[in-house]
Amino acid sequence: MFEKLLQLKPITIIILASLVLISVAFAFRRKKESQKSNYTQVIVYGSLCIALSFVLSYIRLYRFSQGGSITPASMLPMFIFAIMFGPTAGILAGFAFGMIKLIQDPYIIHWAQFFLDYPLAYGALGLAGLYRKNIAISCLIGGFGKFFMSFLSGVIFFGSYAPEGMNPLLYSLIVNGLVIGTDTLICAIISLIPQIQNAIKQVQKISA
Repeated sequence: MFEKLLQLKPITIIILASLVLISVAFAFRRKKESQKSNYTQVIVYGSLCIALSFVLSYIRLYRFSQGGSITPASMLPMFIFAIMFGPTAGILAGFAFGMIKLIQDPYIIHWAQFFLDYPLAYGALGLAGLYRKNIAISCLIGGFGKFFMSFLSGVIFFGSYAPEGMNPLLYSLIVNGLVIGTDTLICAIISLIPQIQNAIKQVQKISA
């Protein structure tokens, strides 16, 4: 379960530690300010959510033979951040998340595939901020955004991995649907737990 987490590169660990330290520093700075700064809040919560999502993404609950794994709601912190601060902040945070994933575990075969699988796919998580009234629906929107980008990448660049006779469209749909779809569903289900919803509301009040 924790095998991939134990394989983090030193540079990745430094980046994650820096994100946590930055969030702590800005949180301490905010306490000294007489007025609340939305910019400071974005940095504090963004840094923590990126670090938390990254760590959770390297805890594997189940690994598919086709590649990819099920994680303990690794996308949920990114969804919550987008809900709190809107899609623009969410997309930027997702972009940063994708760049850290690239540093830790790069797999690039084409420049267009790089954009689809990293900045665009992870940035799409921020689309959860487009609908902020229902957390579960927000998770589905953000998850679909990531699925769509990965689906395109799968069709265009990884169709050759499809079993003989299988349409690349169907292959990419099945693989990304199983991996990203299951992870998104886990996030949506967890977001429906009353204690989780209350915790999110409390954090939103603090940041308001």
